[in-house]
Amino acid sequence: MESELDWHSARALLEWQVELGATEAICETPINRFEIPAAQPAAAKTQPQQPVAPVAMPQVDPVAEAKEAASGAGDLVALQAAMAAFEHCDLKRGARNLVFSDGAAGARVMIIGEAPGREEDREGRPFVGRAGQLLDKMFAAIGMGRDREGDQATYITNVMPWRPPQNRDPKPEEIAMMKPFLERHIALSKPELLVVMGNISAQAVLGQRGITRLRGTWATAWDLPVMPMFHPAYLLRNPMAKREAWADLQAIQARLKG
Repeated sequence: MESELDWHSARALLEWQVELGATEAICETPINRFEIPAAQPAAAKTQPQQPVAPVAMPQVDPVAEAKEAASGAGDLVALQAAMAAFEHCDLKRGARNLVFSDGAAGARVMIIGEAPGREEDREGRPFVGRAGQLLDKMFAAIGMGRDREGDQATYITNVMPWRPPQNRDPKPEEIAMMKPFLERHIALSKPELLVVMGNISAQAVLGQRGITRLRGTWATAWDLPVMPMFHPAYLLRNPMAKREAWADLQAIQARLKG
């Protein structure tokens, strides 16, 4: 079918539309802009999405975990490995070394300190700083020491195996989670008596604080006699208290002689 317009007329009409501002052809067929569109079908209502309940994480009891880990240790080597693998005590993350023990395992006397200091953390052994040197002198005065053998030997450990930051006192929850390891340590070492040095040790072993009141009086824990004493660090700050410490050492010596 031929167009009714010749070429020149069509071009003139196109130029006229361009002058009016029509610069682009949108579609090939005309659109009735006045036609009312048919109603669109209503969209199906969607059910509101229910919130997803958070997954409950299992609660971890550090004390129960410590009891299980400690009870599974059949000897001191296994106990040290269990303590090194214990991840619930935050002190571990800031310490250089785990401070386990020093002296002769199986000695008649087991000395329990509080927590490692800077020197102990560096060397990985308990009581190696100035307080440790005084401790060695104290027990040497009654013929005993960590470097001796047989009935003259001593065995040393701490309530906490890791150094607290800035040498602060261990928190009650930290003591509670490490106490099962201490109890197992004592059971495997089989000492005849315990010597607890300072308030933290007295709290862990005897459940009491107030070393000035407790020292010099025999107590009992885990069916063993316990002698509470001033911590050597306290004696360095208060030399006048060495007289009481000497009396406690004599009481220990007399108890061992039976």
